[in-house]
Amino acid sequence: MSWNAGKNKYTNTDPQNMISQENNPAMPDNGEKGHQDSFDTPWKEILETCFQDFLAFFLPVAHDGIDWTKGYEFLDKELTRITREAQTGNRFMDRLVKVWQKDGQERWVLIHVEIQGDQEKEFPSRMFTYFSRARDLKQWPVVGLAILTDENKNWRPSEFRQELWGSLVIYRFNIVKLLDYANDLETLETSDNPFAIVTLAHLHAKMTRNQPEKRLQTKWRIIRSLYQHRFTRQQIIDLFRFIDWVLSLPNDADQRFWKELTKFEETRNMPYITSVERIGMEKGFQQGIQQGIQQGIQIGEQRGEQRGEQRGEQRGEQRGTLNGMIEILLDQLQEKFGPVPEWGSSKLAEADQDTLKRWSKRILGAEKIEQIFQ
Repeated sequence: MSWNAGKNKYTNTDPQNMISQENNPAMPDNGEKGHQDSFDTPWKEILETCFQDFLAFFLPVAHDGIDWTKGYEFLDKELTRITREAQTGNRFMDRLVKVWQKDGQERWVLIHVEIQGDQEKEFPSRMFTYFSRARDLKQWPVVGLAILTDENKNWRPSEFRQELWGSLVIYRFNIVKLLDYANDLETLETSDNPFAIVTLAHLHAKMTRNQPEKRLQTKWRIIRSLYQHRFTRQQIIDLFRFIDWVLSLPNDADQRFWKELTKFEETRNMPYITSVERIGMEKGFQQGIQQGIQQGIQIGEQRGEQRGEQRGEQRGEQRGTLNGMIEILLDQLQEKFGPVPEWGSSKLAEADQDTLKRWSKRILGAEKIEQIFQ
């Protein structure tokens, strides 16, 4: 998909002015950093579930150069190691992905993806630091891509440069400015790439801040449009999770939204996302994670105090988190599918946190318990 960011079908309104801080008195001067932080989780989740579509939309040259038949891998353990060794401030690399090149060469390429929502002076330096750390892993090529979700149309960092006494280092990375897509919202609405909808929802989240009625109508229109695209059932569910998160509503408006959505899906005989059982399981699982974390912290603190070891707190937190996730997921499986077979319980007991999170996402669309553990 080629994109012409200069094309503007909205002749009466400049969408960038609808979002920019200087033209929006409702926007706090601090850029709503806390609000942006809440966007990190949905972005990372949708990126992981639709990574191929992500590259096709934002970096097509990379998408076309990858052999997707050989799969790809998110390097979570390596990512943890890099962020631990190369921490800068409170921000970390978001995703590190291993892919095959489609040029006959049997070598891997690392794709470093960063979702950046704050205007940060040291951002180029951080991109270079993570590039260097990632390359040190296997000496593989590293491709950097930064998705800039901030609201300053003039902030476009794309290069780290250091020069001293004849020594020169230059690192250029790819950037995508979401604000540029605001010039053509109509094309986003009609695109069949899931990340066109992701971008659309993100932009409208900025435009409708502190305007609950306008946000309600916008959210309803975007959700309805999902059923008019060629999206699969799972894609609709994944996109709904993102849209529901970034276009959150006050309780009253949220109840009205769910009432309309329930009627809509019943009319179309497509109950993808309005099943009370599924909604309850999803919320219950998230609550279970938080409860597990709190239990783990308490256990860790107790053990740490007794033994005088910091390691006790860390292990207690991890074990408590894991137990809480397993318990909640087991309850939800039993509620939906009946008694969980012994092989299923064994898999739950042996799973790590990332695996449990992946299984939890499948509950929404699974019709058989075997589909959860595939």
